[in-house]
Amino acid sequence: MPSETRHLSVSIDRPAATVYAWVRDPAHLPQWAAGLASGIRRERGEWVADSPMGRVLVRFVPVNEYGVLDHDVVLPDGTTTTNPVRVLADGAGSEVVFTLRRAAGATAAEFDADTAAVAADLETLKRVLEAG
Repeated sequence: MPSETRHLSVSIDRPAATVYAWVRDPAHLPQWAAGLASGIRRERGEWVADSPMGRVLVRFVPVNEYGVLDHDVVLPDGTTTTNPVRVLADGAGSEVVFTLRRAAGATAAEFDADTAAVAADLETLKRVLEAG
């Protein structure tokens, strides 16, 4: 059975190509994705982040022309979470859409907390990109 899914989005007053290029750089994660990383670095060719869950690996899909920013987060126990993300052109601006899936075993309250954290991260992303 498919997991429960929520699509969260934010409109950003910046061109989609600009948003895509900035979000695509894992070094920027600590500036907007507080729920994922407080620090990120390259180790042996992989992006490693210090997160509330411990040391995690972050792997993005290859650069593409479609605005796809899907990324895997590999938790300390080896569990991999795939996060589908899209940057869509919207006139002169863009919309970032994050698909959040309820983790196996997560309670409704935990899923709501994850939803709130991702929504806050997207608002931070908007603030950072529109300020710069």
